[in-house]
Amino acid sequence: MAMKAVAYFRVSTAGQGRSGLGLDAQKAAVHEFSLQRGLVSQAAFTEVESGKRSDRPELQKALHLAKVTGAVLVIAKLDRLSRNAAFLLTLRDSGVRFLAADIPDANDLTIGVLAVIAQAEREAISRRTKEALHVVKLRLAGGEAHTSSRSGRTIERLGNPNGASALAKAAKGNSSAVCAVKSIANARGSDLAGLVSDLQGQGFLTLASLAEELNRQGVLTPRRRSWHPSSVRNLLARIALLEGSWVHRGL
Repeated sequence: MAMKAVAYFRVSTAGQGRSGLGLDAQKAAVHEFSLQRGLVSQAAFTEVESGKRSDRPELQKALHLAKVTGAVLVIAKLDRLSRNAAFLLTLRDSGVRFLAADIPDANDLTIGVLAVIAQAEREAISRRTKEALHVVKLRLAGGEAHTSSRSGRTIERLGNPNGASALAKAAKGNSSAVCAVKSIANARGSDLAGLVSDLQGQGFLTLASLAEELNRQGVLTPRRRSWHPSSVRNLLARIALLEGSWVHRGL
């Protein structure tokens, strides 16, 4: 019987996520590895997040699905999970099996060693970046110009080239974005007010039960995600603000 698999992909920036840079290579590696091992894909999850962070909702979904279905979590490279040793070791001991296409025969011992190596690599990258930035600062302070090896552009000073003007525009843009998000959330709250009221009338009186029923019915949050007790609490608070009053029903 073929082994079930849940694939997990991670890119560090939104630009990589949109362009497919790095993501396509990961998918190709996992696909080829799955064919070699006879793995049957159950689902795939993609995260756009730095490897430094451990609070990754897509990874949590992938781990949960793998755990409840008895599937193995498959990744293209070990560092796609994290370069944090403590995080990798905790994951190793979580009860969810995972395989890395670049190290297919790794066991618990080698994963532990590689986790420490991965963190050392992360720290080395950070140190080299700081050292390179320090050299650039010294050159600029001495009146020299610096040519970026990445863009090829000549840099005469660090920081935002447009100064306060660009920062003001950024702040304005952020404000507009926040207003847009609030507008979407308010509209969603208005749309769901009647449904939530009906569910409460049917006996779904706790945050957890409401979240479970909304997910069962396929209702999405304003950000098109699954519901949790905390997001239901936020929804009820928003409905209360929109309606000016809210009847507390044992929540």
